[in-house]
Amino acid sequence: MTPAAVTFREVPCSSDTEAVRRIVSSTGFFQPFEVEVAVELVQERLDRGIASEYFFRFAEAGAEVVGYTCFGPIPCTISSVDLYWIAVDAAWQGKGLGMRLMSETEKAISAGVAGARPPFCNSGNGRRVYIETSGKELYGPTQRFYERAGFRLEARLESFYAPGDDKLVYVKTLA
Repeated sequence: MTPAAVTFREVPCSSDTEAVRRIVSSTGFFQPFEVEVAVELVQERLDRGIASEYFFRFAEAGAEVVGYTCFGPIPCTISSVDLYWIAVDAAWQGKGLGMRLMSETEKAISAGVAGARPPFCNSGNGRRVYIETSGKELYGPTQRFYERAGFRLEARLESFYAPGDDKLVYVKTLA
């Protein structure tokens, strides 16, 4: 199946916890505790609904989830959003699916999410999306992906995650 045949949905279902575990694990970038955090966010949404303030886009090839994003409003801001996770199954990487998933997510953020707390549900201009990642060399492809998607490096916090492991914060303003 090609990325062109992929469909997108926003509402998580119970099987998504294991799909997210599989996808995030397949990338080879994350420690087991990080994988568990990704799964917990899906479960939090399943348990609390939109009150969790975690929103998703799932990319499906047939009945299989092959990528996803998780995002939500940043507390105490007017129009800023964190993109907590974007992950594509290793078998689907390098085929353009990540960019399609990012585009679908940006459309959702720009349009607002029905039922979300104001002002996240307001669709005004100037919405800013923030993404953070490690500064380690291993994450070079991730950093380049964000830059190709139109994000710019906003900040570097030295040795944030661990000694020698900087936190890089990227930002993009949506039209």
